[in-house]
Amino acid sequence: MRTLLAVDGSDQSYEAARALAHLSPAEQLIVLHAVDVPKPAYPMILPEVAQEIYTTLERTMREDGERLLNKISSILPEHTGPVSKRLEVGRVVEVILAVAEKEEVDLIVLGARGLGPFRELVIGSVSHRVLMHASCATLVVNRPWPSLRRVLLAVEGPQDAESACRFLALRPFRGPVEVTVLTVLPFAQPIWPAGVSDSEALKANLVKSARNFAWDVATRLTGHHCVATAAVAQGAPAVEILQEASRTKPDLILLGSRGHEGPTRFLLGSVSHAVLHRAPCPTLVFR
Repeated sequence: MRTLLAVDGSDQSYEAARALAHLSPAEQLIVLHAVDVPKPAYPMILPEVAQEIYTTLERTMREDGERLLNKISSILPEHTGPVSKRLEVGRVVEVILAVAEKEEVDLIVLGARGLGPFRELVIGSVSHRVLMHASCATLVVNRPWPSLRRVLLAVEGPQDAESACRFLALRPFRGPVEVTVLTVLPFAQPIWPAGVSDSEALKANLVKSARNFAWDVATRLTGHHCVATAAVAQGAPAVEILQEASRTKPDLILLGSRGHEGPTRFLLGSVSHAVLHRAPCPTLVFR
């Protein structure tokens, strides 16, 4: 598996680097820092002066970036795979996505919050936009990650299940994990108009079908370096996923990137948005 670690010098950026201890050794680990050099903001400044300021600032930021890459490399866990350091100039999100595509990486790892003006948010603007547009799996590290034993996998339907099985077949985690496969029936009482006598029977059939689906996914996953069980919940999907996470205390939440409408990105919906912003542990979005 080819992995891209994007760093910016924030505390959570360092936590993202340490998180590699829980991942299988990469075929290639790229440690990337993007330098977004601001243009002089004064329209009346002479062009040659503006260029001199820009050049000086770029040189300083490059030097700082090289020091950061060396520091991050020095704290990487053992046995992460061959490491290459990359410093690129450009808009941070565009650089991360471009390098990920060019190098055909399987996983992007980054911190949830950066050093920019949105650092107070649980999910920062850079990590959110990378999650929206990346063509590969993305791991967002939002806090220290001391262990990886329990994983909560939320799946909506067959497409999610196929993507989850395909990703876990890569054996992305360093050690065996226990996976809870959760599917949520997004309905509340009553789900049929009053007077429909067999609504309870229909609901029971839906619950049974969802349980069978979750168990089928769990059965398929068992053996991919994990042991899986199934769970079914009823209600608002984001609420139920977070409640299950609160109850089972997973070390990682896995989410699919697509919803039940095919090309509609699951990440852009309220469900994944709520989970990502309130997750009590790191979150990995697979595709």
